[in-house]
Amino acid sequence: EKMSREKTKAVLNQSVADLSKAAALVHQVHWYLRGPGFMKLHPKMDELMDGLNSHLDVLSERLITIGGSPVSTLKEFDELSKIELETATWDKTTEERLTEVVKAYKYLSDLFQDGVHATDEEDDDVTNGLFADAKGDIEKTIWMLESELGLAPGI
Repeated sequence: EKMSREKTKAVLNQSVADLSKAAALVHQVHWYLRGPGFMKLHPKMDELMDGLNSHLDVLSERLITIGGSPVSTLKEFDELSKIELETATWDKTTEERLTEVVKAYKYLSDLFQDGVHATDEEDDDVTNGLFADAKGDIEKTIWMLESELGLAPGI
């Protein structure tokens, strides 16, 4: 008998909302960066958005593949996501902005670990691999962002 994979579907949908909100946060940083490092960090934020959107697409399509229905409206993303996004102002430093991105990425890393556990429990090796790959990519980005901030790695 086939498992319903309810926990896996729930973490996948949480991921859809959180990746969407994380992409919005990174987009905000992309627009509101000012100061030293702008020329390097502005295109880097584009790269991060592309990565988040790639994970979003993969996990959304997997959710559909296993019989789920991904959240798909801004309202749903905002209600379900645990990533905070405030109205932007021009008075934040680049360091403060990157620190917000790191916080969001650390949350995503923990969420994807929850996905690894759920998929282990529900015996879904394919989704397990997707969560593991996404977690690895997110952790690498955390390392790079923290290095930019002068912090030692420590996932």
